[in-house]
Amino acid sequence: MEKQRKDGDVEAVPVVIGGMVLDIQATSSIPPHPRTTCPGQIYYVQGGVARNIAECMTKLGAQPFMISALGLDMPGNLLLEHWKSAGLRTEGIRKHKDIKTPTVCHILDVSGEVAAGVASVEAVEMFLTPKWIQQFKHTIRSAPLLMVDANLSPPAIEVSCRLAAESNVPVWFEPVSIAKSERIAPIVKYITFASPNEDELIAMANALSSQNLFCPIERNNCSMDTLFQMLKPAIWLLLEKGVKILVLTIGSDGVLLCTKGESISWRICLEKTQQHGFSRQLFENMTSSYPSNLYSDSKVLERSPNFLAVHFPALPASVVRLTGAGDCLVGGMIASLSTGLDVMQSVAIGIAAAKASVEVDSNVPSQFSLPTITGDARIVYSTAKLLQHQSKL
Repeated sequence: MEKQRKDGDVEAVPVVIGGMVLDIQATSSIPPHPRTTCPGQIYYVQGGVARNIAECMTKLGAQPFMISALGLDMPGNLLLEHWKSAGLRTEGIRKHKDIKTPTVCHILDVSGEVAAGVASVEAVEMFLTPKWIQQFKHTIRSAPLLMVDANLSPPAIEVSCRLAAESNVPVWFEPVSIAKSERIAPIVKYITFASPNEDELIAMANALSSQNLFCPIERNNCSMDTLFQMLKPAIWLLLEKGVKILVLTIGSDGVLLCTKGESISWRICLEKTQQHGFSRQLFENMTSSYPSNLYSDSKVLERSPNFLAVHFPALPASVVRLTGAGDCLVGGMIASLSTGLDVMQSVAIGIAAAKASVEVDSNVPSQFSLPTITGDARIVYSTAKLLQHQSKL
């Protein structure tokens, strides 16, 4: 089932494992009231964290291999046909009549934020099994990077991470939700990248500690420096437990990128990279304008710092819907890393992709504009701010 080159080697492409979901998105045109309906618009949108990430990657020129599960029902057929129409590979997608295709109904407020929702995604855990995933072990072991979303069952996450670890393939853990983010606990030693929001960060830190040491953050319009200091203990715990690079999303304030260790972890580029069309042009545009390692010449890095944090601001946007922003951030980053860009450059492109996603009705834009993505990424990259550098005493 695995695609091989003529020389017998499995093609080295990023692997994405997780849910493909039909999103039913209901947007109220007025503030909703309990126990009654209100006017608005209802949309059927291709969704699922892993699916969104993979589609975003594809539209930025990457060629991800998707491992997922769909039913032979209306939602499943709709998702599969959309996938095929985009020229994406389907070998890793399990299809069976007993699978009830994952479906999520989101109620969005007038600003586009999720006000409430109901998720029926049990099929991801039931049918995206370790046995199914192991069929693609050679693809996983050959990948430049593996992304797993926390919709997977704990055994499926563990098998995926172990297969990647056997060949030193970096693993990206996407928490999905507060409850499912806790699934990082048994596999944290395998994780290179994790991309929680503030609430997921707190849940992950509590899952990794002996007791619930961390409480949700009350912002109260605090400054970025103050917010960082409040989040720092939880950030530090995740890094201490094994996460190499933390990509913390902080809503309209952008992203906090954090790492620790003797080496500057975010300077790394992936060992196995490929460039095709759009991604090649994206790589050339970014490297010609902004060379790798934004802070590589900074004196603060000369003493092998033990902890580094950089704030990347969000971009102004004409917001239509916010549900795909986080997924496009991750998809943009993985696509960029897969072309050979470093982590700093990749965060900038991820934020540019997230901006594009919030300005459209779908979770992922139908296409990305190379000049716009590049221009927005340059703005983000050039305005990043070093928040913390701490060296061992």
